[in-house]
Amino acid sequence: MDLEIRHLKTLIGLQQTGSLVATAEQLNLSQSALSHQLKVLEDYLGTPVLVRKTRPMRFTPAGKKLLVLADKILPLVKQTEQQLSRIKTGNSGSLRIGVECHSCFDWLMPTLDQYRLDWPDVELDLSTGFDLNPTESLLRANTDLVITSDIRHHDEVSYIPLFKYQILLALSKQHPLAGETCILAEDMYDDTLITYPVERERLDIFTRFLSPAGVEPSLVRHSQVNAMTLQLIASNRGVSALPCWVLNKNILQQYDIAALPLGETGCWGTLYAAIRKEDRQQAYFIAFIKLAKKIISHSLEGIIAIDED
Repeated sequence: MDLEIRHLKTLIGLQQTGSLVATAEQLNLSQSALSHQLKVLEDYLGTPVLVRKTRPMRFTPAGKKLLVLADKILPLVKQTEQQLSRIKTGNSGSLRIGVECHSCFDWLMPTLDQYRLDWPDVELDLSTGFDLNPTESLLRANTDLVITSDIRHHDEVSYIPLFKYQILLALSKQHPLAGETCILAEDMYDDTLITYPVERERLDIFTRFLSPAGVEPSLVRHSQVNAMTLQLIASNRGVSALPCWVLNKNILQQYDIAALPLGETGCWGTLYAAIRKEDRQQAYFIAFIKLAKKIISHSLEGIIAIDED
């Protein structure tokens, strides 16, 4: 036999009622069943927990020690049972969000602020990193949802599209191409291209624009922070392909730079919420994605909203 939760509940009941009869009624037990439970407990412990035949009922040192344990354990058990009940109904849980794109903070932070108000029982956590592998992170349970434009197909992972966005080339107004209507791949042979510090295979400017045309910029340099990238562009020390919502009117005016489409038809990407397939029906996952889409559609310039879930 081991010490069990029911033993702690019995001792708390005895402390509250001061009576075997009242405690038995409280616990829906017969008096003989309760007496038997106490005897088995005392035999297991090798010492009494009650001083019997006293009024009021008194606890032995062993019984008092168990009451201290019960006061600590039983509230935690009740709290956990309530949390598990909310998880079962989809109203509670954990949502650990991973973000590759630092530009996403423009819409992600307002989404998280509102989500905390709407779903106070969901524990939120946020991690960032350019080296974040969505599939690996989700399958290892390091994250529950990853914001990414980098699809890595896996049978256990779903990629839910949030919105489409145009990729624009930001360049100084002193750049020779600043007056053009669009940028062609061959225009960039002599340019310094500023990118995030990730593999080329994950950068649309290479995979969808430069590499198919066989074009290699004269120099590639890295920057982790958009503000630094924009400063370098403004001083005509390079160009960079950035999402259209980053290069909004206020940013272009603030840094006094230009933004042009890539190619005559433009170059477009899609941002996704990657989650484990087993979580697709969880209410608090669905609510986060719907809220994100709503805030995105009202706050970002130039994107194309995607209504499908």
